[in-house]
Amino acid sequence: PMYDKERKSFLLYPERDLPGFIERNVIPEEIVKSVPLLMEQIKASNSSILERDAFGIYRFHADFENALDLASALDSLAAEDRWSDKVFKDRGAVLEIFEQVFHHKSFTGRSGTMYGYEGLGCIYWHMVSKLLLAVQENFFMARTQGADPETCNRLGSLYYRIRAGLGFNKTPAEYGAFPTDPYSHTSGHVGAQQPGMTGQVKEEILTRFGELGVRVSGGALHFDPGLLRACEFVTSPSSLRYLDVDGEWQQLTVPEHGLAFTWCQVPVVYRLDAPGGTGLTLEMDDGCQMSLEERVLTADLSAEIFRRSGRIRRIELSLESRQLFAGQQDVTATGTRHGSQ
Repeated sequence: PMYDKERKSFLLYPERDLPGFIERNVIPEEIVKSVPLLMEQIKASNSSILERDAFGIYRFHADFENALDLASALDSLAAEDRWSDKVFKDRGAVLEIFEQVFHHKSFTGRSGTMYGYEGLGCIYWHMVSKLLLAVQENFFMARTQGADPETCNRLGSLYYRIRAGLGFNKTPAEYGAFPTDPYSHTSGHVGAQQPGMTGQVKEEILTRFGELGVRVSGGALHFDPGLLRACEFVTSPSSLRYLDVDGEWQQLTVPEHGLAFTWCQVPVVYRLDAPGGTGLTLEMDDGCQMSLEERVLTADLSAEIFRRSGRIRRIELSLESRQLFAGQQDVTATGTRHGSQ
C-alpha cells in the first residue's frame, strides 16, 4: 500500500481515510459498560470524565487534551469520598480506554493526520533515497557473504525498481519541476514541492558510485561492477571532459563499449569485452603502467587516490559482460543516465 504505481515510488505513509470531527472521541458502549466507575458516572449525571451526547454516543470530556488532563480529573474525583474507591479500582482501565480512543502513543505528528508536506499520500524523497541506499548496501552484503545468484538478482531488481521512481527518470511534466533539481516532497495532488539541497543528494551520490562499482573496504579501493548495467556503456566513441588533480581541464576519449567517470579527480575508464581479457591497469605520473590481476588497489595505492597526489593519472578496467548486473530491471522509466559520466 505504500507503493504509488503512477509515480513509481513509495509514500511516506499509505493513503487512508481520516475520520471526521464527530467520528472522533467515540467510546464504544460495551467498553463503557465494562467499567463500573464510568457506569456510575453516567447514572449520577457526573460529566467530569465522560458524557453521553444527544445521539447516545459516549465521549470523554471535551476539555481533555491528553492523558494528563484525564489523570488530573480522576485525581479531583478521587478526592470525593463517594468516588475514592471506585477511582482507585478503575483508574488504570479508564486511562487505557483513553489511549484506545485517541492513540496518543502512536501519534506521528502531521504525517499521519493530514495531507501535504510529510503527510498522507506524500512522497518524501530523502526517505526514498535512503531506501535506495539501504537496498544497495544489502545487495553488496549479499555478494560478500556468498548469497545465491537468485537472491542477489532479486535485490538488484528491487534496487532498480526504487531507482526508476526518482526525478531524473521523469519528464518535467511528470515530476512537476526540473527533474535533476532536488526537491523535498511530492504531495498526492501536485508535483514536486519545497526545493532545496535535501539529504537526497548525498544518498544519490553514494548510490551512483555504488552502481559504478566503486567501493572502499579496509582502506583499499575495490571495483565491483555487480550492479552496473550494460546500457551504461556507450555504443560509439565519446569523450569526457574533466578537471584533473592539478586543476587543469582535460579531455579523454571514451572507447566504443566503454564508460568513463572521475573519482577523486582521477579518470576511470571501463572497457567491456575488450581484447586481452579482464584486468586493472594504472597509468602513473612517470608514464609507466601498472597491471593488477585483481580489481582492487592496495591500501598504499588507494591512499594516493584519496590524497589526490597525482601519482596515479588514470585507471582502466577491462570487464566481461557476464560480470555486470543482468537481473530483471524496471524499464518503464522515461530516461536513462548517459554511459559517460
